[in-house]
Amino acid sequence: MMTGEREPPSCFLDEKTFRLCCRLFLQHSESIQDGWIWEQIKGSDEGFMKKTVLVPVKSSLLDKQHESIQAENTELLTDDIEADAEDETAGVDAVCESHAVLRYEYHVLYSCSYQIPVLYFRASALDGRPLSLEEVWSNVHPNYRQRLKQEPWDTLTQQEHPLLGQPFFMLHPCRTEEFMKPALDLAHAQNRRVNYIVSWLSVVGPVVGLDVPLTFSTAVSAPD
Repeated sequence: MMTGEREPPSCFLDEKTFRLCCRLFLQHSESIQDGWIWEQIKGSDEGFMKKTVLVPVKSSLLDKQHESIQAENTELLTDDIEADAEDETAGVDAVCESHAVLRYEYHVLYSCSYQIPVLYFRASALDGRPLSLEEVWSNVHPNYRQRLKQEPWDTLTQQEHPLLGQPFFMLHPCRTEEFMKPALDLAHAQNRRVNYIVSWLSVVGPVVGLDVPLTFSTAVSAPD
């Protein structure tokens, strides 16, 4: 091996490196106001990255939730708006559509067992009602839904949050190495240092509606 040649990157992280990667990630998030924060567990050294997003969805996704709202809005529109039947129907649809918003809360935790980051999340309607697994599935983009069913590395499951003890959904990390190794090897071959959290989250985030702006890839460095 030539003097000064860097070792091939590992697909695994120790917790110290995880935290350093998160710190650099959070610094850029703050600079562009992307909403990520570090949530520290009170009375503990443990913590995780957190981001909350409001996601507009088609009203059909929340039909059951909106049945009572639709009835109420129909009555209000009938009393307050003089319009023909077509305009009235359009008005009801518009009101219902404005209520079709979901609240997603994403957590990035370190897994001591797998020695990699893990993405946990929960989703709810604006009234606080948690979404079922079936409803979460229906909001996964079709391009990813089929892969989730076929490949176990990112199977969507519901488990207890390891730090909060509350029910969360998670993307199972058991085969993270299979998609991280090619990305890290390519960066190594091109003599580029990448931030593990940025590369990893850019792959797993979009599966469950979490986008990572491209500026993270260019602005966030790897820890020294």
